[in-house]
Amino acid sequence: MQIKVPLLAFLALVCPAAATAQTNQALDIRVVEAPDLVRIGTADQLVYELHLTNFASLPLRLDRLVVKVGGTGTPLKTYDGDELAKAIGLVGPAEADARIVPPGRRAVLYINAPVTAGLPRGAISHELTLGKVGADGASFTISGGTASLASALLPRLSPPLRGGPWVAVYDPGMERGHRRVFYATEGTATLPGRFAIDFMKVDTGGKLSAGDANVPANHYGFGAAVLAVADGTVVAVRDDVPDPAAVKGRANPTIADASGNYLMLDIGGGRIATYEHLKQGAPVKVGDQVKAGQVVGFLGFTGQASAPHLHFHLADRASILGAEGQPYVFASLTRLGQYGAIGDFFRGETWPPTDRSETVRDSFPPPNLVVRFPGD
Repeated sequence: MQIKVPLLAFLALVCPAAATAQTNQALDIRVVEAPDLVRIGTADQLVYELHLTNFASLPLRLDRLVVKVGGTGTPLKTYDGDELAKAIGLVGPAEADARIVPPGRRAVLYINAPVTAGLPRGAISHELTLGKVGADGASFTISGGTASLASALLPRLSPPLRGGPWVAVYDPGMERGHRRVFYATEGTATLPGRFAIDFMKVDTGGKLSAGDANVPANHYGFGAAVLAVADGTVVAVRDDVPDPAAVKGRANPTIADASGNYLMLDIGGGRIATYEHLKQGAPVKVGDQVKAGQVVGFLGFTGQASAPHLHFHLADRASILGAEGQPYVFASLTRLGQYGAIGDFFRGETWPPTDRSETVRDSFPPPNLVVRFPGD
């Protein structure tokens, strides 16, 4: 498990005589999970969340964030304008201006910062420029939220599926996407889907099914063999959710049933491979020892899903919603193309192919990449 890094900056412990002094000293800045350095596609990215809580009596507006690295505080990435607004998620009801953090509210900045090959080693720190809303309107700059990079090597996984084309469906900026949905089901807020991918199989024209799309079995991915991504031990299996007869018209599952049939595989190093929305008929049981590439399930349409697909992620413990999502890379995949945006995929548009297919090694797929895995 990665080391938690709760770091406090400028907590308001002063007399509230002056609103200006109060707002300057009332922002709690925390990096809760150590930042991960992940090879996404062919480039490295720094991936983590910056939590900001406003303890002032006035709203604060975040105008600029500079992420710094190393002992000299070398600027790595600057967020401002529209890019800053898109990176912020306010806990609770949204504000008209996404950069506003009302009194007593928390905002989370979802950092996905490209990193050059010469990244200085050392702590990550942050410089924030904020404006006071409803006071004198003046801006001020503070620093805080120092954290160390995660030191563990990323797990190098075998494919979870065979063949293709498979679309690695996710969008780090989607408001209710996996990357941005916290759960506090066990008393602590966690982000299990930080590195989650929904794999959906398409044809060369971008369609998900042949024939009547309302029949799950007509979807290209339905029933596909789901594979162990590493040697490991099966630590959890759910296999009691019936396979729906139709894509449309079924009742929306509760949060307890949202994952449908699932399987968890302990692959060592405090990492749990999690597979969700499986078809009934699991070929393994709790306690089974499996090898990388072994069939451990079948892609289905159980739980909360708009179409048959495999939800896959790594976690730091065997809990669907009470775990922190962990990074990983696939040892090998073939890049076939990539959708420009997740909306293009959901509209059933044809995926733009690459000039030539190429094998990418030791990489996490970029958003909406179309891939082929080894095998059938």
